[in-house]
Amino acid sequence: MRKLLTVLSASIVTALPLAAQEADAPKGGLLTPSGGLMIWTLVIFVAVLVILGKFAYPKILEAVEAREKTLSDAIAAAKKDREEAAALLAEHQKNLAATRDEVQKIMTDARATAEKVRADIVEQAHKEQQALLERARTEIEQEKEKAMVELRKQTVELAVRAAGKVIERNLDVETNRAVVEHFLASIAPTGAVK
Repeated sequence: MRKLLTVLSASIVTALPLAAQEADAPKGGLLTPSGGLMIWTLVIFVAVLVILGKFAYPKILEAVEAREKTLSDAIAAAKKDREEAAALLAEHQKNLAATRDEVQKIMTDARATAEKVRADIVEQAHKEQQALLERARTEIEQEKEKAMVELRKQTVELAVRAAGKVIERNLDVETNRAVVEHFLASIAPTGAVK
């Protein structure tokens, strides 16, 4: 309302000198200032200004204030949303870093476990290899002993037959065998290949 009065008084102050000139000026054309016309224009202007000030300006000011409030609320909401988004981004980055660390730890553990399993498998294979070698050595030794025993038997029989042929008489087979076995047993340790 104060602005309205300021505008109105400025209009009147401007119109007064023009009204004074109008009285001195010759009556003329369309563009010649006329005091009565100016007063009526001023009265109509003030009336329109009062009507607008009473009815239209409050609604316009109300709409502008509502729009300003809506904009400030939207700006505040956008600022709040941006802060929430920044907080969520920070949280997601933190979770991502934690997940990355956890994955790294799991991979390290998996590598350590795989290395341990590999070492266990190698050790188990080595033990099985040693066991197979021992078993093979034992079997070879047993087969060697069997072959030696068989060889002795054959040697005794050949020696008994040879002795029987030499002396051309048939001695007691059991006695002959015992004598030859005793003889072979006495020479076996020096002649045996180990």
